[in-house]
Amino acid sequence: MRPTATHATAAGAVRPQPVLGTGPQRLEGREKVTGTARYATEQPHNPPDCAYAWPVPATVAAGRITGVDTSAALALPGTLAVLTPDDAPRVAEGDDPILTVLQDHEVPHRGWFVALAVADSLENARAAAAAVRVSYQARPADVELRADHPDAFVPDSANGHPGRRERGDAPEAYAAAPVRVETAYTIPPLHNHPMEPHSSYARWDGDHLTVYDSSQGAHWVRSALAKLFALAPEQITVVSEHVGGGFGSKGTPRPHVVLAAMAARHTGRPVKLALPRRQMAEVVGYRSPTLHTLKLGADRDGTLLSVEHEMTAQTSRIKDFVEHGAVAARVMYAVPHSLTTHRAVRLDVPSPSWMRAPGEAPSMYALESAMDELATELGMDPIELRLRNEPVTEPDSGLPFSSRHLTECLREGARRFGWHHRDPRPGVRREGDLLTGTGVAAATYPVLCDASSASATARPDGGYTVRVDATDIGTGARTVLAQVAADALGVPLDAVRIEIGSTRLPYGPLAGGSAGTASWGWAVHDACTALTSRLAGHRGPLPDGGLTAESDTTEAAGAKPAFARHAFGAHFAEVQVDTVSGEVRVRRLLGVYAAGRILNSRTARSQFIGGMTMGLGMALTEHSTADPVLGGFAERDLASYHVPAHADVPDIDAHWVDETDTHLGPLGAKGIGEIGITGTPAAVGNAVHHALGVRLRDLPLTPDKVLAALG
Repeated sequence: MRPTATHATAAGAVRPQPVLGTGPQRLEGREKVTGTARYATEQPHNPPDCAYAWPVPATVAAGRITGVDTSAALALPGTLAVLTPDDAPRVAEGDDPILTVLQDHEVPHRGWFVALAVADSLENARAAAAAVRVSYQARPADVELRADHPDAFVPDSANGHPGRRERGDAPEAYAAAPVRVETAYTIPPLHNHPMEPHSSYARWDGDHLTVYDSSQGAHWVRSALAKLFALAPEQITVVSEHVGGGFGSKGTPRPHVVLAAMAARHTGRPVKLALPRRQMAEVVGYRSPTLHTLKLGADRDGTLLSVEHEMTAQTSRIKDFVEHGAVAARVMYAVPHSLTTHRAVRLDVPSPSWMRAPGEAPSMYALESAMDELATELGMDPIELRLRNEPVTEPDSGLPFSSRHLTECLREGARRFGWHHRDPRPGVRREGDLLTGTGVAAATYPVLCDASSASATARPDGGYTVRVDATDIGTGARTVLAQVAADALGVPLDAVRIEIGSTRLPYGPLAGGSAGTASWGWAVHDACTALTSRLAGHRGPLPDGGLTAESDTTEAAGAKPAFARHAFGAHFAEVQVDTVSGEVRVRRLLGVYAAGRILNSRTARSQFIGGMTMGLGMALTEHSTADPVLGGFAERDLASYHVPAHADVPDIDAHWVDETDTHLGPLGAKGIGEIGITGTPAAVGNAVHHALGVRLRDLPLTPDKVLAALG
């Protein structure tokens, strides 16, 4: 018989040093850097009889397919099939219309998939797709977002938030305010561009479908496929063990996984499909362009009297997704009169979707830029203006904050950045052709938590196995969840084996909304705590299968307390503007955050800095343009869509203040994946104004706009 002494720690012996809050290296780090971590189309490795698929996108802005000629494609060597709307497997109507591909002849936007070539190699599939000839009856398309568009409407819901909220009488209060600022900002379409493109491997074994998918939530993919293919969930296995980024674009299933399953069913062979990057812009979601108008009314001492924020975004004709880009004013500052409105326009464009900090990122850019303009109008330090308008409760809801330490973030950031040595006068720090400026902006993101389940097993060999369908999209989720388990069990980190990323495991929600760690971690904590209790009462050797405890947080996570729960932060930027070339260079970025209990100092810092880097790109380089004639997006690859390169990323530093919040479940953690982006663009833009003395309001702040502003 095996002794049980190896589990004595969990049963109450001396506990090892705590692992939560420390910064151990990622558990899967060696696999990733040595190439042994398998991503969606690398699993399984070299399957026999595998086929490859390549989609055919529509080349008209809108219209109808009148014919698909596949003869030349089918005549090419290696071609196995070409699926078209006339012969593709039929699927049922699901919850998301972008997934019902190859089911009819309508073309709602350029890039919509109109055929799928399948061949015995990737190269042959690509050649076959290029040989498909599609004819269309095109119709006039409207792809231009305008604030005065006659079809603009106010939705009841903007991505789960009320489309319009009003407190008091903001227009009247603004008209009577001693100091007023009215301003407008524009943000272009932005694309997620994860390193790993959207990809899937699909295989049918009789009526059972197995899919390896690059997804932020395997259970969500399974649910969607079950509806489309009229299967019970148990007939589908989805694995998303390693995912190379997502930023929201993999938060819901995308057409590639449906096409892979279709092709596998049609050919009777396993099929791999990885979207070419140039096709991703139109089919995997993007951040809608947004047009913002703001009016801030204040007393001469800086006390806010009114705020009005109206945002207009675009959505597609087949699916409504409205960016909630006016929500920050409902959270940030004490103001008696408020009017926040979302407007949407249905256009002949691809369906927008989630992108890192959807809603909050554009909302905070507009609000924090307007606050800087108000500070300039008042002749007041912008940090002092924010401190003066710190609310006691959440303005729109009236709920008390579970915790709010924005004041501490601003003050600590100012100390670290050397803010108080700043000359407030704009345009005075010159070194030859270079002008230097500094800017500040606040940051926020809501605290979200979803129901999850998990299991924990004490193995006879003395180790522990923890299972939960979490998804690690590069955030370090495996490592942090193992830390949570080790802490709850009272064992060293290397005693825990973590299994994630499969529908074979207990249900876990998707990795999104900065809610993953809080959601999965709660379930892991509860399962491990329950296992500790079971071990304490267990006598004799463990059974061969070990001793297991399970958890389900549906009831606990759903019983949310009556508090407004948010993370907060402060961003500081120093920029240098070349008055000859118009180039803006960020020299320093600092973020200071109040984000609950930090569970892993190493991965947390990485997440904060990653968000800030993405915010830097939003401020200076990233943008896309709708082609007014052909539809779709002009910038469809990483040669034309400019994400920050190493040379663009300066000295970035991230810190946090200690924050204890007892209203966040057993871990006390807040999400950290998205707050880093929310204040960065405004901090950079405000620094550019301080450098130039001229306000630029249209992102990104590219050299042409700088030179035009300088005259």
